[in-house]
Amino acid sequence: MDLNKVMLIGRLTQDPEVRTTPNGTPVVNFGLATGRVWTDQAGQKQEKTEFSNIVAWRRLAEICGQYLRKGSKIYLEGRLETRTWDDQS
Repeated sequence: MDLNKVMLIGRLTQDPEVRTTPNGTPVVNFGLATGRVWTDQAGQKQEKTEFSNIVAWRRLAEICGQYLRKGSKIYLEGRLETRTWDDQS
């Protein structure tokens, strides 16, 4: 059995952008910054921030667009999906 589940707590890096697909399905995109802090072997505090692109669909997309703004701190659960595209230039 395999498992693809992710849990993140972070802050939105931009306002959610709600759109509608050609068949009328709402979809939202926004960036999420998550950070971690640790102490290295020399005793120095280190910080690292990861940036993720988040996509939500249907009613959840509408709720995100209504209540979330840049800087909002959120908890989310979902799955990881790698998206690729071909650059036509």
